[in-house]
Amino acid sequence: MVGPNTLFHRRKHSWPPEEFITKTTLQLLDFDSAAPPPHAWRRRLNCHANILKEFTITFREAIKMVRLGIRLWSYVREEASHGRKAPIDPFTKENCKPSASQGVPLGGMGSGSISRGFRGEFKQWQITPGTCDPSPMMSNQFSIFISREGGHKKYASVLAPGQHGSLGKTRDKGISSWGWNLNGQHSTYHALFPRAWTVYDGEPDPELKISCRQISPFIPNNYRDSSLPAAVFVYTLVNTGKERAKVSLLFTWANSIGGTSHMSGGHVNEPFIGEDGVSGVLLHHKTGKGNPPVTFAISACETQNVNVTVLPCFGLSEDSSFTAKDMWDKMEKDGKFDQENFNSGPSVPSTAGDTICAAVSATAWVEAHGKCTVSFALSWSSPKVKFSKGSTYDRRYTKFYGTSPRAALDLVHDALTHYKRWEEDIEAWQNPILRDDRLPEWYKFTLFNELYFLVAGGTVWIDSASIRANGNSQLQQSDLGNSDGKANGVDSKNQQNNHDNCDSNGIESNGEASVTHKSNGLFVDTSHIDDDDDVGRFLYLEGVEYVMWNTYDVHFYASYALLMLFPKIELNIQRDFAKAVLSEDGRKVKFLAEGNLGIRKVRGAVPHDLGMHDPWNEMNAYNIHDTSKWKDLNPKFVLQVYRDFAATGDYQFGIDVWPAVRAAMEYMEQFDRDNDDLIENDGFPDQTYDTWTVHGVSAYCGCLWLAALQAAAAMALQIGDKFFAELCKNKFLNAKAALEAKLWNGTYFNYDSGASSNSKSIQTDQLAGQWYTASSGLPPIFEDSKIKSTLQKIYDFNVMKTKGGRMGAVNGMHPDGKVDETCMQSREIWTGVTYAAAATMILSGMEEQGFTTAEGIFTAGWSEEGFGYWFQTPEGWTMDGHYRSLIYMRPLAIWGMQWALSLPKAILDAPKINMMDRVHMSPRSRRFSHNSRVVTHKAKCFGDSSLSCSC
Repeated sequence: MVGPNTLFHRRKHSWPPEEFITKTTLQLLDFDSAAPPPHAWRRRLNCHANILKEFTITFREAIKMVRLGIRLWSYVREEASHGRKAPIDPFTKENCKPSASQGVPLGGMGSGSISRGFRGEFKQWQITPGTCDPSPMMSNQFSIFISREGGHKKYASVLAPGQHGSLGKTRDKGISSWGWNLNGQHSTYHALFPRAWTVYDGEPDPELKISCRQISPFIPNNYRDSSLPAAVFVYTLVNTGKERAKVSLLFTWANSIGGTSHMSGGHVNEPFIGEDGVSGVLLHHKTGKGNPPVTFAISACETQNVNVTVLPCFGLSEDSSFTAKDMWDKMEKDGKFDQENFNSGPSVPSTAGDTICAAVSATAWVEAHGKCTVSFALSWSSPKVKFSKGSTYDRRYTKFYGTSPRAALDLVHDALTHYKRWEEDIEAWQNPILRDDRLPEWYKFTLFNELYFLVAGGTVWIDSASIRANGNSQLQQSDLGNSDGKANGVDSKNQQNNHDNCDSNGIESNGEASVTHKSNGLFVDTSHIDDDDDVGRFLYLEGVEYVMWNTYDVHFYASYALLMLFPKIELNIQRDFAKAVLSEDGRKVKFLAEGNLGIRKVRGAVPHDLGMHDPWNEMNAYNIHDTSKWKDLNPKFVLQVYRDFAATGDYQFGIDVWPAVRAAMEYMEQFDRDNDDLIENDGFPDQTYDTWTVHGVSAYCGCLWLAALQAAAAMALQIGDKFFAELCKNKFLNAKAALEAKLWNGTYFNYDSGASSNSKSIQTDQLAGQWYTASSGLPPIFEDSKIKSTLQKIYDFNVMKTKGGRMGAVNGMHPDGKVDETCMQSREIWTGVTYAAAATMILSGMEEQGFTTAEGIFTAGWSEEGFGYWFQTPEGWTMDGHYRSLIYMRPLAIWGMQWALSLPKAILDAPKINMMDRVHMSPRSRRFSHNSRVVTHKAKCFGDSSLSCSC
């Protein structure tokens, strides 16, 4: 924990607004939140958006991976033949190459997302679960029309630079006929998620200052508004001229969900007049491939000084009855549309090949030296979530707005009438951090901006009522474990699966698969949870290129963000995985790395993910390796559960998940090959670094195992399972001694105990278990001197020998200071792992080193001198800055740093455990499998000494 007088003497990367906007303009905009904040990520609109460079593998790596590549290619083609997308597809490339042009995304969480680039383009469409179309829809724009009394000054321009390849072509009737007159030299973008400001400092009219404030309802602990698919755009106009100005702002929108969907036909636009002056157009979109329909609403708020008119329908082709050019000409001439357009009713459905758009205009007179505010809103109502194998659910926001297409109208109405309250709540959350003078400038805004992923990371948030309505037994939280209520462990002998002849819980002898989810009543059924506590079910992708929901080995790093901001969602994710631990899915799967067959989900093993095509019901979409043999997933589950249990103080949660915690620990015992209570790796990449082979004992998995033993012991004591706590204590002390004997070299822990060329490598992530131990209020798993020595070694080598600390921490470094190039991942810099290492340093009192380490990610990814990865932070990059997997979950680990800086009182006051205070057990008696037993939990059991027994 950082003391009150601690200062981080780091270069601040400070971008004060005064360097981008004149002080006079800032003063003029200093009302109603129109001026950008002192702390924000900033760019000029005329900045070049360079094309990003993707990683390539070396010839040696290609040789090693050739068989995997062939199998993966065949699998991708097979999935495509069924109309499905493979979760990992390195062969199919998007037509729109990624560029350094991203900005703050729109809307809340889990209802489909649309991103908006810093230059104003709407892009990165993720309305349909698991799909992402990065291409901008260039007809979706804000534009401005200005005329002054006397008529001698007129300006008309799209409020975005016209620097896009599609705009230079001669299409007289299309959007190229619009006024793309903005240079962007005097216009700037300021991002502080979930808000963004675009300031036009005398562009296009030198005597008009314009601020556009983009607001989305991402509000911690607000489980209602944070689910809404809506955003508000508040324009503040300041007239510095001597003449009154008539200003018309125009919002245009295509009936499209990205890609070529606007040309599929059957789309309908419909004007509306709502309550409280809110009026606009509904755009009913007929989706393809049997996906649920989507309705957009674009609107503006009419006030005493603002007049709102609409054009319900115009087209982009020359054959349209009212073209894009006609629309623009009408606005240039009149500054508004005809009032009778509101009475036109629904349009004729569009024909295939044609694109229909709608427009909303808001017109106001701005007095000389006067000010005016004009507000627009956008919503997209897609009430049903349909996954590719057929399961359909209602999105979370339908709990409050229903499933009618007209909910889009209610959404924009509430957005326009509630956004000021949203902003008050956002500022109350952010200001304590932004005003903390101890923190580096870059960290303050990067901390908030990395949260973009919780909106743009393919999130899906569903309403619990629709789960019950579906009668989907696998989603019921009471549907877990054994029918007799036991949570006994998994016999290690039975986990050496014979995939050709499993028992009734797996593959039947006739080859038919079975899925077992027996009920034991251990988990709380959401049907009787109070409405305030029932926050639905939540999914987010590993990344837009790795399409798997709630990838657990990565959630381990990212989960701090949800725990700090939406703890009820975090607990529900853990409940989902607890249920999964106690289930088995015997359907056959081919694992692509070796080409062997296995079963989809083994009982006792934590799944890699909750699935792709049918999440919750068909887990483990990842099929490169058999993750039931991975060594990090089960310890990560135990560590996350204990941290969440300790932080929230939710004892019912602890009781609910405890059987799964025991089962997860018991399952791991099979990987202790030499009975020293320490797990061993199996000579393949059996952990989150899934191309980096591990032999014998590893620092990463071994440390996680030690931490999990300690966390399980601490949780067992608080739950009342004292005997299990004694088992874990005994195992911990033996395993710790074994790990130190095999890996500690006097300065750090060797990568593994094997004899390969990289066994002595310095791994950045070697103390991941200690990170969680310290984050959870548990005693350190090693002596303080060893922890600090290891972290200092990582800092000196993996951080500072990587371009002088300006790129983050490379995953592997040889002790001679050369990068470990054993495989693709050993030579990469992983953003989330760097943040995690920084958090571990902070927790160990090494704040200066921690912030220097993390600053490298900012410099390489977010700064103007970097590679352009803002709002699309990748899993990692190579030494030359080439990315792998954009828009990735793991960088949310920056919130692990904030957790380290502000450990909650519940963690600081958590019951302390003395791992040295134990009852000695013989090697045989401390085997989980020898002592397989279960405690029947009731509320009165807490602290009941009768729960302990002797061995």
